[in-house]
Amino acid sequence: MDLFTHAMHDRMKSEAPLAARMRPRTLDEYIGQEHIIGPGKLLRRAIEADRLFSSIILWGPPGTGKTTLAMVIANQTKSHFETLSAVLAGKAELREVIDKALERRRLYNRRTILFVDEVHRWNKAQQDALLPHVENGTITLIGATTENPYFEVIGALVSRSRVFQLRPLEDEDVRRILYAALQDKQRGFGGRAIQLDEEALEHLIRVAGGDARNALNALELAVESTPPDEQGVVRVTLEVAQESIQRRAVLYDKDGDAHYDTISAFIKSVRGSDPDAALYWLAKMLYASEDPRFILRRLIILAGEDIGLGDPLGLVVASAAAQAFDYIGLPEGIYPIVEATLYLATAPKSNSAGAYFKAFQLIEEQGITAVPRHLQDANRDAKSLGHGQGYQYPHDNPDHFLPQQYLPRPLLGTYFYNPSSQGYEAQVAERLERWRQAQRQALGIVESRTLPDLPEEAIKDIKGKHKAS
Repeated sequence: MDLFTHAMHDRMKSEAPLAARMRPRTLDEYIGQEHIIGPGKLLRRAIEADRLFSSIILWGPPGTGKTTLAMVIANQTKSHFETLSAVLAGKAELREVIDKALERRRLYNRRTILFVDEVHRWNKAQQDALLPHVENGTITLIGATTENPYFEVIGALVSRSRVFQLRPLEDEDVRRILYAALQDKQRGFGGRAIQLDEEALEHLIRVAGGDARNALNALELAVESTPPDEQGVVRVTLEVAQESIQRRAVLYDKDGDAHYDTISAFIKSVRGSDPDAALYWLAKMLYASEDPRFILRRLIILAGEDIGLGDPLGLVVASAAAQAFDYIGLPEGIYPIVEATLYLATAPKSNSAGAYFKAFQLIEEQGITAVPRHLQDANRDAKSLGHGQGYQYPHDNPDHFLPQQYLPRPLLGTYFYNPSSQGYEAQVAERLERWRQAQRQALGIVESRTLPDLPEEAIKDIKGKHKAS
């Protein structure tokens, strides 16, 4: 490296963003993620001993320290350290790294650690190209990803790696990072007179949302855009902080974990009768520009699955909300979505509609049985074949009910539907028991059985068969 190149690198380091300049160089400088690199933890011991022999995947939201941790490992290890970005590099660049790693291992018996940022961006063929070299130890992989590696990284590569999940930083961690930037004279603002008001600090921490890079970028913008006062002090007030970081960035990829996790939290909150939590998750989804129609479709499903006959109006309200939204759109369309959310969250709950899956499974197990003659269609074959003969019309009875056979005879006394004691369905349970008792007496049913609820996996399997058909 010549003198001019060296000067250029020094200048680039000094002019780099604050978040890049303040990147920790050692484990002692690293803040947060105590659950994976705290004292005595496996990953910390491996890094300190320079014995990172197995590949690892660092999975977590932006700004939680994935790349930083990789750089700490690079500073700590005696192995050769290479870096690739899956966004920019392809199989050709990977091939070059692998060829050099093979030569390095053959000539000098020196290991190579390869850090691949955004590893989920590589397609299956690119990930497959890396696999044999990870497997035979030519490469020790450190992969960083914001997406769930169990879905976005090929299974063979995941199975040969240890996955470490990084979490959004705690508020106290972000506070320590900001203080370090204010005090560091070489890389931060320690050589300048800066007064950061406490309420401004709290705003930066709160809105950063556990993202250290976001907090440092906001601090840098606040300091560099604020002129010093007469005493040469740069004072960062709440107003300045609010201008520097006005809107919290919400991690929400509509095809990723955040999307599915948030809608899951929303539905579980409604099902669990917690309207406040339901509103919170609803607001997060709409804040992140989720499609309101997707939310409404899930509410309609929930109304049938989890409200059911506990409150039959739940399905009506959810369907009406979807129709109203299509008619008026945003922003006023928020109101019918909120109304449906609150109605369903506060409604009596019943999942008795799941009785259908018991009937479906029984048909799968026993096959389809013939329809009893008296229940068959009498419009076509009544005279020639006797279809419909013996059927009694329930409305001919003053109670609009007659205890006759409706199931195939081998299934008489088999009950799929078990009404709950919630809301409207409590009334259903009372009169259904009277009807069933009258039917048992009229048909001489000695034994009856209520089929148990199916496990969730069996229900998912049946739903999948419906979708396939």
